[in-house]
Amino acid sequence: MVVSGEKPTLIRKVVRDGKEVLVRHDGRLVDQMRPIRIEVGVLSNADGSALVEYGGTRVIAAVYGPKEAMPKYMSLPDRAILRCRYHMAPFSTAERKTPALTRREVELSKVLREALEPVVLTELFPRAMIDVFVEVIQSDGGTRTAAITAASLALADAGVPLKDLVAGVAVGKVDGVLVLDLDEIEDNYAEADMPVAMAPSLNQVVLLQMNGVLTLEEFHAALQLARKGILEIYRLQKEALRRKYAEVKVEG
Repeated sequence: MVVSGEKPTLIRKVVRDGKEVLVRHDGRLVDQMRPIRIEVGVLSNADGSALVEYGGTRVIAAVYGPKEAMPKYMSLPDRAILRCRYHMAPFSTAERKTPALTRREVELSKVLREALEPVVLTELFPRAMIDVFVEVIQSDGGTRTAAITAASLALADAGVPLKDLVAGVAVGKVDGVLVLDLDEIEDNYAEADMPVAMAPSLNQVVLLQMNGVLTLEEFHAALQLARKGILEIYRLQKEALRRKYAEVKVEG
């Protein structure tokens, strides 16, 4: 998204350890993620849940099911239905927002479902449904990729069989430079924005969108940069799951 007004300088050259490097407005290098926090099992009333933070972006996901499909006419004889809802809380952003689902949230709910369907083994649960609810409670860029990361973890926490976890991150072009994990200011002034989600162990891209223009060389470089960030997130996802079940074992 491009905003009007004078464009701030978001990338500058500085000298670190005797080398000239490109640094972003928040001090990060161009290939550096924001601080990431991941927790699973954060809601007691859901079958599975996860909290994911990318810097100032905070997303919580809850999963209910598999359960009997209701109403029954929606059920499918050969697989479960995956239903996803992406929603931004009215207090999550400085912009005025209605509590009702907007057209953008309906679209991103569909994007979320289509990113998760390739890894969920829905064929194991015919005539059932799995509900995934994602709530953005604080927005600072990258909400859709954080939502996919959180939803994947919540499904795993609920014990839903998966081919792999899914992790997502956005890559953008800011001041002519490719950068990893855009925050809101960078997203507002980016010349291009490319959200990517992958199932790393399957080497499968499950989400690829782009606003703006990249050359073919820039596109390939952006995809590699996204993979670098996704592998870092993927490692933290697995650590969060191990941590939860290690705690359960100790308590038992």
